[in-house]
Amino acid sequence: MASPFTMVEVAGREVKVTNPDKVFFSARGETKLDLVQHYLLVGEGALRGVHLRPTVLKRFPDGAEGKVFFQKRVPKSRPEWLRTTTVAFPSGRTAEELCPADLAHVVWAVNLGCLDLNPWAVRRFDLDHPDELRVDLDPQPGVPFAAVREVAGVVRDVLQEHQLVGWPKTSGSRGIHVNVRIAAMWGFLEVRRAALALAREVERRVPHLATSKWWKEERGDRVFLDYNQNARDRTVASVYSVRANPEARVSAPFRWEELDAVELADFTLATVPARWADVGDLEKPMDDQAFSLQPLLDLAARDEAEGLGDAPWPPNFPKAAGEPARVQPSRARHPDGTG
Repeated sequence: MASPFTMVEVAGREVKVTNPDKVFFSARGETKLDLVQHYLLVGEGALRGVHLRPTVLKRFPDGAEGKVFFQKRVPKSRPEWLRTTTVAFPSGRTAEELCPADLAHVVWAVNLGCLDLNPWAVRRFDLDHPDELRVDLDPQPGVPFAAVREVAGVVRDVLQEHQLVGWPKTSGSRGIHVNVRIAAMWGFLEVRRAALALAREVERRVPHLATSKWWKEERGDRVFLDYNQNARDRTVASVYSVRANPEARVSAPFRWEELDAVELADFTLATVPARWADVGDLEKPMDDQAFSLQPLLDLAARDEAEGLGDAPWPPNFPKAAGEPARVQPSRARHPDGTG
C-alpha cells in the first residue's frame, strides 16, 4: 500500500511530501507538514542561511526524538532540477552535496527528514574562501543560559572593537550563535585562526565564564567558544532551523537589545509565526556589507608573538603545522616519562 503524500507548490515547482501527518515533535504534536509550513513561512530568511552553500543532510526520518544520521552525498534518486556541488574533505575524499538555489530545495530536504539545515560557510562558486565567521557558544553541562547571554555580550564587544558586526541567533539547542559576514578573501585556515583569536580574547575578559579550551576536561563549568566550527567541512545549524527537541525550538535571530531577556524557549514552531509577523526578517541587512578579518588576524599575530600558538584541531583533520600534541592533557606524558 502506497504511503500518503501531498504536493507542495514552492518556487515554481511541485515538491512531494510523504507522510505529511507523521508527528515529528511530541510536545505539541507538530507534524512533518507543520515543519514544511514553517520553512515556507520564514522562507526568505531560511533560504538566506543556506543559499548556494553546500549543505549536509542531517536526517531524522522518525522525527526529533528518533534516530539521526548524516548524509553528505545526495541520493542518486532526486529531482532533475536539484542543484548540487562537489566538495573536498580534509581526508581528500569528495562528495556531491545539496546546494540550495531556492526554497524548493529546502522543502525537498525537509521531506527527507531534515529538521535543521547545516550549510558550509562557503558558496558553490568559491568553495575555498568562507564568507562567514561563525561564533558558536556552547555551554558545558550545568551551565545556565544566563552565562551564555553574558558571554555573547562580550563577543559583541570584541567584534565591535575589531570593526566587525555580529548577527546573533539562538542555536535552538542550548547556546547562541553569532555570525559575521566577511569578505571572501581568506581561506579556512585564516578564518579559523581569526576565530581562535576571538575566542581567546573573550576568555581573557571573562575567564570565569568563557573558555577556548578544546579538551572537555579543561573547560570546567564555562561556555566553550568552538573555534573549530570554522574549519573546512564544519557545519552549524543555520538561521530559522528547527532543532531536534520535543518542543521544536527554532534557531532564531534576535536583536542585540533583546539579549538580556532572550530565552531558548521563546522561539518554537508555535511562536515563530507571530514573531515573524512582528519583526520580519531581522537578518535581511546582513549581506549589505562584508567585513575584513584583518583586525582579528592582527590579534592572532600578537598572540603568536607572545608565544600563544595554535590549538587542537578536530580528530578527522591531518596534523597541522604548529598544532600542539593532539592528546588529552590528563593522558599526556610529562618530560619525566610520567602521565
